[in-house]
Amino acid sequence: MRAIIPVAGIGSRLRPHTYTVPKVLLNVAGKPIIGHILDKVIQAGITEATIVIGYLGEMIKDYVLQHYTIKVDFVEQEERLGLGHAIYLSRHTISRSPILIILGDTIFDVDLAAMMEGTVSRLGVKHVDDPRRFGVAETNNGFISKLVEKPEHPKSNLAVVGLYYIHQPQILVDCLKEMIKANARTKDEFQLTDALQMMIERGERMQTYNIDGWYDCGKPETLLSTNQHLLSTYPPPADRPGVVIRPPAFISPEATVTNSIIGPHTTVAAGAIVENCIVMNSIISEGAELQDALLRDSIVGSNAHVLGNFKRINIGDSSELLFS
Repeated sequence: MRAIIPVAGIGSRLRPHTYTVPKVLLNVAGKPIIGHILDKVIQAGITEATIVIGYLGEMIKDYVLQHYTIKVDFVEQEERLGLGHAIYLSRHTISRSPILIILGDTIFDVDLAAMMEGTVSRLGVKHVDDPRRFGVAETNNGFISKLVEKPEHPKSNLAVVGLYYIHQPQILVDCLKEMIKANARTKDEFQLTDALQMMIERGERMQTYNIDGWYDCGKPETLLSTNQHLLSTYPPPADRPGVVIRPPAFISPEATVTNSIIGPHTTVAAGAIVENCIVMNSIISEGAELQDALLRDSIVGSNAHVLGNFKRINIGDSSELLFS
């Protein structure tokens, strides 16, 4: 089986980090986002992958080829014309065997092998309070009756969350081909949701598959939240002399940490140097250097330098001091 992983987006909501690093290479819980996704794919027994690259794509290609042995085809999406367009560009890598499409800015805690059982296509969904920024699935008698991309007035709160098991992918390719030939766009893009709706209208049966463990990595606050969740599943890090570790936390063996308090919910990536710091609920990326800093709810990019200024004071009773 093959996985299709579109990762061509520029990650504008994660700037400034994505000016120099593609979104899927941002570190979360000690590993790039794409690493977590590929680990899940391989664990599910999938043996081939197509990764659709674009912005800073060579960096993604280099990382995958250096760290994974799964057979991978790379497809470049020069113009970002939507998710449907990205899948269509991958058509030469798609056979008649089922495929799994996984969006590259989301980490799932789900049994993929169970989702891919049977002979019916399945779309991962999650109940959300406000589904207007998602594709939305409407169901009838256990099957999806309609899919709508980002509706203004949704008739369901089942959000399609970026995980698609397609049992007959050639039908999907045919529908995408028709859409692109007709220049049929929604919100100026060729939407995968629209192609899936065409499949339903032609008799293709699809079911929903509930995804409870769905962790978005598309914004700084959601990246930190995903980091928190993943770290909560890790064993406590090994003790380090002169370092207080408050689990859950991850400190790479290749990181240098001295005279500091790390955690909870903190990742310190390989090559980072942390000295005389207190760091909580933060991600310290590869090669970053921190000295004399107190950080909370922070993301420090690769090779960044943070120099703080701890103060020494002698203040009397009933006094008030404000540091700005």
